[in-house]
Amino acid sequence: MNSPSGLAVTLGDPRGIGPELTRRALPLLRSSHPDLTVILLGDEAGLAGDWGAGVEIRPVGRFDGSPASAGRLSVDAIRAGVDLCLSGTSGALVTGPVHKPSLHAAGTVVPGQTELLQELTGAADVGMLMNAESTRFGPHPLRILLATTHLPLRQVPEFLTQERLEAQISLLDRSLRDHWRIEHPRLALCGLNPHASDGGLFGDEEERVMGPALERVRERGSSVAGPLPADTIFLKAMDGELDAVISPTHDVGMAVFKTLAFGRGVNVTLGLPFLRTSPDHGTAFDLVGTGRADPGSTLEALRLAAGF
Repeated sequence: MNSPSGLAVTLGDPRGIGPELTRRALPLLRSSHPDLTVILLGDEAGLAGDWGAGVEIRPVGRFDGSPASAGRLSVDAIRAGVDLCLSGTSGALVTGPVHKPSLHAAGTVVPGQTELLQELTGAADVGMLMNAESTRFGPHPLRILLATTHLPLRQVPEFLTQERLEAQISLLDRSLRDHWRIEHPRLALCGLNPHASDGGLFGDEEERVMGPALERVRERGSSVAGPLPADTIFLKAMDGELDAVISPTHDVGMAVFKTLAFGRGVNVTLGLPFLRTSPDHGTAFDLVGTGRADPGSTLEALRLAAGF
């Protein structure tokens, strides 16, 4: 992996733990990347003070205390970070946690940062990959791609099309080869229904949608097993038998990932013209200023972005 020319880092919602965790994580990043340039983007108050050598401060506005202002600053910082990456000034973007209702209050009606980044860059396909280089229960990496993201559960079967699965699996396979340098990624698709429908007893998506999608991506050279039941597939990943799992729904993948790797996981957006990472937690308003918030995931997001 080659280090990028620098990192653009957004602090996230000014009321959340993003600013303080970034301040705590950057000195730790310096121990492994002493020459890396970091451009910090956020509100004026959050950026105040000494951030150390190699850090450039770029305020995007001043927080007035309202949710709309918090949402507007969050979006403006992301826009500025995208511009830095597209111009080549920064090689990767690390985004702090945002508050979705505040984004909506500011007029940015998107399900999350992944979808906003796709909109801002014009990327044809993006993927939401949760990545942890190790878990609480073992040394093997855990990678889970969410084939559908921020949707009501009742809408998932409508969006989980053969075309979407093909695109997501192909994007994951290509990303693991290009960025993680895994020559032959071992993938597996998690079933949608209980026991992966058990031969059609509990639904037909496995046979009707997933089967044809898997056949197509295998013809293109991807090594992907499945569909496998949700109650066993993640054990294979934990045992090191798989390089990544494709989860059909947001909560199936996220429940497993955060149970096994919370605090050391990273949200990676695949398919953008640049790498984007983010910590695996939210704004945690209740932890601000308490000293109890763990900077581990923020540090891992910075390290992963700096290492590509």
